Amino acid sequence: MENLKNKTVGSFVAQDFRTAAIFTKYQIDFCCKGNRTITEVCEKQDIDADVLMQNVFDVLQSENGNTIDFNSWPLDLLVDYIEKTHHRYVEDKTTILTQFLDKLCKVHGEGHPELFRINELFTAGAGELSQHMKKEELMLFPFIKRMVKTKESSGVLTQPSFGTVSNPIAMMMQEHENEGDRFSEIAKLTDNYTPPADGCTTYKVTFAMLKEFEEDLHKHIHLENNILFPKAVILEEEFA
Repeated sequence: MENLKNKTVGSFVAQDFRTAAIFTKYQIDFCCKGNRTITEVCEKQDIDADVLMQNVFDVLQSENGNTIDFNSWPLDLLVDYIEKTHHRYVEDKTTILTQFLDKLCKVHGEGHPELFRINELFTAGAGELSQHMKKEELMLFPFIKRMVKTKESSGVLTQPSFGTVSNPIAMMMQEHENEGDRFSEIAKLTDNYTPPADGCTTYKVTFAMLKEFEEDLHKHIHLENNILFPKAVILEEEFA
C-alpha cells in the first residue's frame, strides 16, 4: 500500500470512478488537481494517508458493479461521449440556471447579497465554458480523432497548426482549473449548496441544480484531464 501513495489521485479515479466519492468525502480535488500524489495531498490537507488509502483500497477490491470503465475506451469514442454527454449538459443547464439565478437576485438579493456574487461567478463561468468547449470541438477533439483514424489506417499524421497536441491540452487544463476555482467559491458562498431557511422552491431547486452542475463538471474534467489528454499525448508520440 505504501507504493500506492505515490500514485496520483487522478490515476485512481481513472482506474475506478467509484474512488471519486472517497476523494470528495475528504475534499480532495480529483479532476482539476488530479495530478497530485496521495502523499502530497495528505501532507497538504493534514489527512491520515493510511486511512485514506484503506478507504480507496476497499473500493478497488469490491465488485465493480455497473461502473463504466472509461479508461479502456478508444479515444474517438471517449471524445464523442464527452461532447454528447457533458458538453450538451452544460449547454442545456446553463440557460435554465442563468434564469433562476437572475430571479433569485431580484427576489432575495436584498436579504441574501451573496446571491449577486454567485450569479456573477456562474455567468462568467458559463461564458468561458462555452468558448472552452468550442475550442475543444473545433480544434483539439477533431485532431485526436484524426490521430486515431490515422493510426488505424497506418497513415502519415499531418502536423496540426498548433504544433503539438500538448499545446491546446495545456490551455484546456488551465481553463479547467479556473472553472474548478470558480465553483469552489460558489460552493463556499452557498454553504455547500444548502438553501437558507427562508428559501423558496426556486431557491432550493437552483441550489440543487448548481450542485449537480458542479458534480457533472467534475466528471467532465476528470475524463479529459486524467484519461483523454494523457492518452492523446502518448498517441501523438507514436507518430514521432
